Amino acid sequence: MIKGFRQIVVLTALSRVLGMLRDMAFAYFLGAGALMDGWAIAFKIPNLARRLFGEGAAASSLIPVYSEQLQHDPHNANRLAMSVATAVFVLLAAVTVLGEGALWGYYHFFASHEGARLKVALTGLMLPYMVLICVVAILGGILNTHRHFATPAATPLVLNAFLIGGLCLGAWVFHLPQRTIVFVVSVGVVLAGLVQLAMQAPPLWKHGVSLRPAWDVRSEPFRRVLLLMGPMILGLTATQISTLINDFTALWLSGSVEKGESFSLLGRAIRYPLWEGAVSHLFYAQRLYQLPLGLFGVSLATAIFPDMSVDAANRDFGSLRRTISWGMRCTIFVAAPATVGLLLISRPVVAVILERGEFTRADSVATAATLCFYALGLAGYFAQQILTRAFYSLQESKTPARTALLAVGISLILNLVLVWPLGSGGLAVATALCSYIQVAMLVTALRRRLGPGVLAGTGRALRDTAVATICMAGAVVGIQSLLGQSARVLSLGLAVLAGTLVYGAVARALRIEMLSLFLGRGRRSAA
Repeated sequence: MIKGFRQIVVLTALSRVLGMLRDMAFAYFLGAGALMDGWAIAFKIPNLARRLFGEGAAASSLIPVYSEQLQHDPHNANRLAMSVATAVFVLLAAVTVLGEGALWGYYHFFASHEGARLKVALTGLMLPYMVLICVVAILGGILNTHRHFATPAATPLVLNAFLIGGLCLGAWVFHLPQRTIVFVVSVGVVLAGLVQLAMQAPPLWKHGVSLRPAWDVRSEPFRRVLLLMGPMILGLTATQISTLINDFTALWLSGSVEKGESFSLLGRAIRYPLWEGAVSHLFYAQRLYQLPLGLFGVSLATAIFPDMSVDAANRDFGSLRRTISWGMRCTIFVAAPATVGLLLISRPVVAVILERGEFTRADSVATAATLCFYALGLAGYFAQQILTRAFYSLQESKTPARTALLAVGISLILNLVLVWPLGSGGLAVATALCSYIQVAMLVTALRRRLGPGVLAGTGRALRDTAVATICMAGAVVGIQSLLGQSARVLSLGLAVLAGTLVYGAVARALRIEMLSLFLGRGRRSAA
C-alpha cells in the first residue's frame, strides 16, 4: 500500500508540475477576464462528469464488487468490468448527443449576449471529452484493483501537455487572437481524451483484462454496482459539486460591461457582489488548493481503497478499522502543514506562479484571498476521500450520499449569504465549512458501524502533528521576515524548503509513524 501511494504521488507530482505550468500559461495568455471565465465554466462540466461517473460513481462502485469477483471467478470479473465500461459509454454518449442539441438551441434562441454564447460554444466543443475521460477513469480503477497505479496516475500528464501545447502554439507560433486560442485549446482537450483512452489498453492486456464491449447488465454483480453507483454520484463528489456551485454562483452574481453593475429583483436595483473575472479567480484558487489534495489526499485514498475493499470482502473488520485509522492519521499528518503553509504563502505563491502577462496584481490579491479560504478546508477534503471510500468498500453508498446531499444544500445557502460580505472568498469558505460538516456525519456513522477503532491514534496524531506544524510555521515566517519581498522567488523557495525540512525533522524526532509514507519505512498500526 505504501509503495502504491509513493508511486501515485511521484506521477501525480509530475502531472501537478505540468498542471502548474498549464495554469501559468492560461494566466499569461488569458489572464482572469471574460475569456478565461468562459473556458473555466465550459471545462468544468466534462471534468465534473469525470468525478461523478468516472473516478466517483462508476469506478468506486465497481472496485469493491470487481475485487470480490476477481477472487472467485476472473472471467466473470472481466465481463463485469467491461459491462460497466460499456454501459457508462452508452449512457454518456446519449447524454452528450442530447446535451449538444440543447446547447445548439440555447445558443441560437436564448443566449442574450456574447459572453453567454461563448460559454455555450466552448461547452459544446468539449462535451465529448466527458465520454472519453469517464471510460478512462473506469479502466484506471480496474488497473488500480490489480495494484497497477502508474498508468492511471500518468493519464493527466497527457491533458496538461495538450493544453500547454495548444496555448503556446496558438499564441507564439501562429499568433492567433485570444478568442481563437480558447477554441484551439478546447479541441486539444478532446484530442487528449483519445490519447488517454489508448494509454489504458497495454497494461490492461498485460493483466489479462479483455477489452471487448460487454452487456451483461442482468447479472447480479452488475446490479450491485448499479445500486451502489447512484448514491455514489453524490457521496464521493460533494466538494466538486460545491465548487461547481461556487462557479455558477460567481457567474450569475458577477457584473460586467454587458450586464451592468446591478440587477433588478422585485423592482429593486441590487448591486452585483462580484465582477467579471471572479470565476477565473475561483478557478486558479481551486487549482492551487487541489495541488496538495490531488498529490496526497486522492493518492492516499486511491492506494488504500483496494486494501479496504479486500478487507471488507473477507469480512476482516479489524484490519479494515486499522486501515481507516491509518488513513485518517495520514490525513492529519499531510493536511495540517499544507493548510498552514498555504495560509502563510498564499500571496507570494500566487504572484510567483501566475502574476505575469494578462494576469494583474489585482488578480493576484483576489486569487490569494480566495485560496486562503479554500485552504481552511483541506483536512476536510482529505478526510472525505478516506471516509467515503470506507463506506464503499463495505458496499454501503446511501450514508455518503445522504451526508453529501445535506452538505451541498448547506453550501448553497452559505454561498448566497457569504458572497455579499466576502466576495469570491465567501464561496470558498462555504465549501470548506461543508466539508467538515460531511466529515463529522461520516465519522459518526462509521463509528456506529465499525466501532471507535476507526479513529484509533488520531488524538496522538493531532498532538504531534500540531507541534511539528508550529515549528514549520516558525521556519516559514522566519525566512519570509528575513528576506522580505525583495527576492520574491528566492524567499518563497527557501521558505518552502525550510518549512519542509523542519517539519520532517520534528516529525522524525517525535517518531510520527506517518512519515513512512515518504521515507518508505514503518508499518501502519492501530495507534
